[in-house]
Amino acid sequence: MSNELEKPKMMDYKRHMLVCVGPRCTHEGESEELFGMLAEKFKAAGIDNGEMRVKRTRTSCFATCKSGPIICIQPDGIWYYNVTEKNLDRIIQQHLVVGVPVEDLIYHRGPVCANA
Repeated sequence: MSNELEKPKMMDYKRHMLVCVGPRCTHEGESEELFGMLAEKFKAAGIDNGEMRVKRTRTSCFATCKSGPIICIQPDGIWYYNVTEKNLDRIIQQHLVVGVPVEDLIYHRGPVCANA
């Protein structure tokens, strides 16, 4: 019997959407509801597989507990607030499909690179 750990495997992805589902961001479970919509919305937008694939992950807290739901798109370093279903559709189409961040929903950009 071997004590070696099996190396995890992951499909390639272009971007990673992190969704805060912590209780201080949304008090009525809105973030969890949005997260539950992502598989269907990503499939409809054609970003659920292939070279445009967007990976999605729940997080418990971003420590910016205002105006949620809050999501972060990496590696772009774009942080969105007030992510209603309508705003989520805008983010998916404009940012994740076309590649242009939705400026009026951004509350932070980072990290700031010293050599940029």
